[in-house]
Amino acid sequence: MSAIFRAIDSLNRRVGTSTFGRIFRLEGSGHDFEIKDTKFTTELRAGLTTFFTMAYIIAVNATILSDTGGNCVHRSLITATAAVAGFSCFLFGFLTNMPVCLAPGMGLNAYFAYQIVGYHGSGTVSYSMALTAVFIEGFIFIFLSLIGMRQWLVKIIPVSLKIAAACGIGLLLTEIGLGHSAGIGAIQGASTTPLEIAGCPDEYRDENGLCLSHRMASPTMWIGIFGGGIVTAYLMSYKVKSAMIAGIALVSIISWPRDTSFTYFPHTPEGDDRWNFFKQVVNFHHISTLNVLDWNVTRASSHFVVALFTFLYVDIIDCTATLYSMARFSGVVDQETGDFPRSTLAYCIDAFCISIGALFGCSPVTAFIESGAGIAEGGKTGLTAMTCGLCFFVSMFFAPIFASIPPWATGCTLVLVGCLMMRQIVMINWQYIGDAIPAFVTVVFIPFGYSAAYGLIAGLMVYAVLNGLIYITKFITRGYIVPDDEDAREYWTIKPHGKLPWFITASQAVAHKFGYGDTDDLKHEDSSLRSVRSRDRFPNRSQNSDRELDTVSTMPKHPGDEKTFRSL
Repeated sequence: MSAIFRAIDSLNRRVGTSTFGRIFRLEGSGHDFEIKDTKFTTELRAGLTTFFTMAYIIAVNATILSDTGGNCVHRSLITATAAVAGFSCFLFGFLTNMPVCLAPGMGLNAYFAYQIVGYHGSGTVSYSMALTAVFIEGFIFIFLSLIGMRQWLVKIIPVSLKIAAACGIGLLLTEIGLGHSAGIGAIQGASTTPLEIAGCPDEYRDENGLCLSHRMASPTMWIGIFGGGIVTAYLMSYKVKSAMIAGIALVSIISWPRDTSFTYFPHTPEGDDRWNFFKQVVNFHHISTLNVLDWNVTRASSHFVVALFTFLYVDIIDCTATLYSMARFSGVVDQETGDFPRSTLAYCIDAFCISIGALFGCSPVTAFIESGAGIAEGGKTGLTAMTCGLCFFVSMFFAPIFASIPPWATGCTLVLVGCLMMRQIVMINWQYIGDAIPAFVTVVFIPFGYSAAYGLIAGLMVYAVLNGLIYITKFITRGYIVPDDEDAREYWTIKPHGKLPWFITASQAVAHKFGYGDTDDLKHEDSSLRSVRSRDRFPNRSQNSDRELDTVSTMPKHPGDEKTFRSL
C-alpha cells in the first residue's frame, strides 16, 4: 500500500508542477494564485463523487420530461440529459476553474413538464414552443450577466440572507435525499400534514406513490440508511477518502441482483424494463428531441410571453443563488467584495448552457446543489467539474449502468452533504431581529417551498418590509424610537463594494461627458466618506458585516455608544 501511496504522491507532484497544473492552479504549480491543498487525484475523486450523486438526473429528468408527450421519447431524453450535463460540466469547469457542476435542474424540469407544457401536452404551451422560451431565456441571461446585473443582484443581498440561502439549500438537499424519487423514501407528502413518515415497500403504495401501510418497513430504505448513510458517515469520521463513492457503490451493487427484496429490478413490468435496459450494458440511443424548437410563437403569443418571463424570474434567482452558494461553500468568495473569481464568465456559461440544453430538448440547466458532495470530498478546482462532465459523456454510452443507480444509494449522501452545508448557520447574525427573522424565513422556506428561488424571494420580502418599517419609525421619530438591539445590526448598502455594473458605470460616463459627472462624483464620494465615518464612529452597528463574514461576533459595547442614533 505504501508503494501505491508513493506513486499517487509522485503523480500529484508531477501534475502539479506541469503546465497543466499551472492552468488549474494546483498545489506546487507556482501560480501567483495557487490554490492550497489541491491535488490532481483529489480533484478526480471529487468529480466522481459529484457524478454519482448527480447520476440520478439521467433517468429522473428523462422520466419527467417524457410525461409531456409529443416529441419526447424516454430513451432519447436519457442520452440528451447525459450529453447536456456532460457538456455543461466540462465547459464550466474548464473556463471558470470552479468545482461546480451543471445539469438540467430538478424542480425546473417539473415546472416545465407539468405547469407549462402539461401532462401529455395538456398545458398552455407546446413542448417545442416551451423549448424556444428556454432558448431565448438563456441569451437574455447572457446579456444580464455581461452588464453585471446578476453579480450586482448577489452583492446587494444582505450577508445573513446569502448564508441562509446556502443553509436552506442544504435542507433542500436533505429533503430530496429523504424523499422517494431521488432518495431513500423515508418521507412523503400527506393530505392532512405537509409531510409524514413513509418508507413502505412499493407494493403498499397507492397510485400517487403514497404509503398505505407498512411504514418504515421498506428494505431499500434500510439498505440505503445503513449502507449509504451509516457506513459513509463512519468512513468520513476517519477522514477516509472516497467515502461517499464507496457508500454509493456498495448500495448499488447490493441492489442489482434480482431475486432479493431490495432489488432495483423487481419482477414487475417496470422492473423488467429496467432489467432489459441494464443487461445491454453498452447502448447509445439517438436523440430525437434535437433542435425541435418551434419559432411560430404567434399561435400562443400571450402564453409564450408568460412562460418566458416565468422562467426568467424563477431562474435568475434559482440559478444565481445556487451558483453563489456553491462558490461560497467551496471557499472562493472574496471577503472584501462578496464576489468570486471569473463570476461574469461563470454566469455567462451558466446562461449559455441553458440555451444549449434547449437545443437538445431539455428543460433549463442550472448549477447543481449536489456539487456540494464533490466539494465536501475535497474538490476545489474546475478539474472536479470536468471529471464529472467526462463521466456524463461516458454515461451516454453506458447509460444502462449509470441509469441503474438506485435512488436509495444516493439519498443518504445528499443528507450528509446537507449536514455539511448547514454548519455555516452559526454565521447568521441572530442577535438582531431585522437580520434573524428574514434569514430564518429563507432557511425554512427553501425546503418547505421546494425552491431556492421562492425561499430567497420570501426572505428578501420579509427583510425589506421589516427593516423598512423600522427605518420609517426611526425617521418619523427623529431617531428617538429604535430597536433595543439595533447596535447588533448588520451593515447594508445598496452600493456594495467592488466594481459597479456596466450599465451604471456607462451612465456615469455619459453624465460626466455632458458636464454632470463632477456633481455626481462628488455626491458619491461624499456619500462614501460619510458612510465610512459612520462605520468608524459606530463600529458596533456595522460589525464589519459589509464583508463576507467567516464568523459572527459582537464587539464590546461602550456605554456612550448606546442608542447613538438618538442624537442624529
